[in-house]
Amino acid sequence: MGLLSKKDAKLILDPLTDDNPITIQVLGICSALAITAQLKPSIVMAVSVIFVLGIGNVVISLMRNIIPSKIRIIVQLIVVATLVIIVDQVLKAFAYELSKELSVFIGLIITNCIIMGRFEAFALGNGPWRSFLDGVGNALGYGVILVVVGFFRELLGSGTLFGFKVLGDPITKTGLYAIGYENNGFMVLPPMALIVVGIIIWVQRSRNKALIEEN
Repeated sequence: MGLLSKKDAKLILDPLTDDNPITIQVLGICSALAITAQLKPSIVMAVSVIFVLGIGNVVISLMRNIIPSKIRIIVQLIVVATLVIIVDQVLKAFAYELSKELSVFIGLIITNCIIMGRFEAFALGNGPWRSFLDGVGNALGYGVILVVVGFFRELLGSGTLFGFKVLGDPITKTGLYAIGYENNGFMVLPPMALIVVGIIIWVQRSRNKALIEEN
């Protein structure tokens, strides 16, 4: 982070650790439930949100002084909807099968409370550069959790990563052998996403006692 001031670097680093939008702010949980049964969709969703939130924050920041307060939510929805349409069209052009798998969930980025929250809490009150850093930082924090959850759910639930066999029965066609493992089908069910996120939250709070809420 040598090119960034300490204050700017915090905009990217804090959401990755002590201000994570999922594990600390408890936002964006629906995505963790919906698309993390496999690693590849988790990564695509993470990259999509990085694009939408990073660019969206910049656009809202540039427009912040000309947006009438009474219609700011409508303007924000138009901006994020436009960016989501761009993501959807790019996926259809270059990864059609994956776009069909994620079609509904890509559209639901529009309602992702992390995005609207950063528009309201940061982009409307800061310049384009800092807004871009804030958007990328929060999207990375969100994406890291999705990728971690997707990794463990696919690995333990299907014995695969990116669709390739890693655990389970011997791979006889190639002469290679995967590590013996009986797939746990429960891992691919939506409740396991919450359980994995809960474990991540527990580990995070165990390492940093300051994150534990006082009763």
